[in-house]
Amino acid sequence: MWYNNILETIGNTPLVKLNNITKEISATVLAKVETTNPGNSIKDRMAVKMIEDAEKRGVLKPGGTIIEGTSGNTGMGLAMAAIIKGYKCIFTTTDKQSKEKVDALRAFGAEVIVCPTNVDPEDPRSYYSVSSRLEREVPNSWKPNQYDNLANTQAHYEQTGPEIWEQTEGKITHLVVGVGTGGTISGAGKYLKEKNPNIKVWGIDTYGSVFKKYKETGILDKDEIYPYITEGIGEDFLPQNVNFDVIDLFEKVTDKDAALMTRDIARKEGIFAGNSAGSAIAGLLQLKDKLKPEDVVVVIFHDHGSRYMGKMYNEDWLRERGFLKDEKLTARSILAKRSNQEVVTLDCEKTIIEAINIMKTLSISQLPVTQQGMVIGKVTESNVLDSLLENPSLKSSPVKEIMTASLPFVDLNTSIDKISSMINKDVSAVLVEDEQGKIEIITQYDIIEAISG
Repeated sequence: MWYNNILETIGNTPLVKLNNITKEISATVLAKVETTNPGNSIKDRMAVKMIEDAEKRGVLKPGGTIIEGTSGNTGMGLAMAAIIKGYKCIFTTTDKQSKEKVDALRAFGAEVIVCPTNVDPEDPRSYYSVSSRLEREVPNSWKPNQYDNLANTQAHYEQTGPEIWEQTEGKITHLVVGVGTGGTISGAGKYLKEKNPNIKVWGIDTYGSVFKKYKETGILDKDEIYPYITEGIGEDFLPQNVNFDVIDLFEKVTDKDAALMTRDIARKEGIFAGNSAGSAIAGLLQLKDKLKPEDVVVVIFHDHGSRYMGKMYNEDWLRERGFLKDEKLTARSILAKRSNQEVVTLDCEKTIIEAINIMKTLSISQLPVTQQGMVIGKVTESNVLDSLLENPSLKSSPVKEIMTASLPFVDLNTSIDKISSMINKDVSAVLVEDEQGKIEIITQYDIIEAISG
């Protein structure tokens, strides 16, 4: 048997028991692994449903252009369906999204416009506003609007909910879902509650999002809104697809817990899932006291880990945000291991002869050059020598005339691997600002000392 096109392979994703990360939970925990969809995410389901619904209603016409604001996964589903059905795609997304997601959309031939994250939805620069403007300007175009298009919820009512019910043979007691547009939790949750009203539906939210407080108080609190790193869940407005009547409670998870749990799912269960899966499991662990041994919990794993290689699966990214404190040597530990060294800098107006004298006196081969205390460049023995051989009269000129690009700055949490990869024949050392704001220099010699020490 074969499929007539790739869209026919969407759905019927596996349900996999989790064994290690859920050890503290008495219930049976099953992951609905949506990465086996052809676009590697659950969004394939609703993307096709929204397109087919629009075709039926006559709002998406042959040869039309699909315009959507998307964090990547919905765009992938729409782009895939557009190829099969003969549409063009223009997507707007935010600069918070991983580069891999944007590159994946472009791989499918879509045009992608990246917009700033930290602006209100109503701001003309927001990815919501830009997509709406393009829909007005581009002839024969249609905007699915995954947030308010109820075909999104309907897809999960028709597919995801029934699959879970059948796969658990009706034994499911709890559905746990990270909430973004709200379509998955509202559609699957509605279906499951119709089958058994005692099933609990738990939404996972993030700090910086409005859902939890709105559910508990009915207040849309703008003070709750602030930038967050977690991708795919949480919102700063209320999408029509979020059916608060279906959702029994919301649990908030920090960016750090979500990021570290995302990695743990891969390392402890062998399942390569995205950021919202980490949020969902971290939230479930926070709620573990509400579960009994006979409960059967289904957690949605929305998308694939490959979309987060530059973020949650990148140790330097995690360290820079203070999420990872491990035994690996960092700039901080290199500085702590060595004796206190005063970094000598040279003002850019000082003369080249002064630079030579300082280097000779202190037996150093390079000097960071500053202007009003800020490092703006460097002079090295070799570039002083080269300049004077070319023009001996330069001795009394200011060093700014011969300085070269500054040594790169690194964060205190930057790993020794990254620092050593930055040091090469052109970059002899790196600079780091310590906790007191003092500039320190790390050379290859310091790295060797730290490793051997």
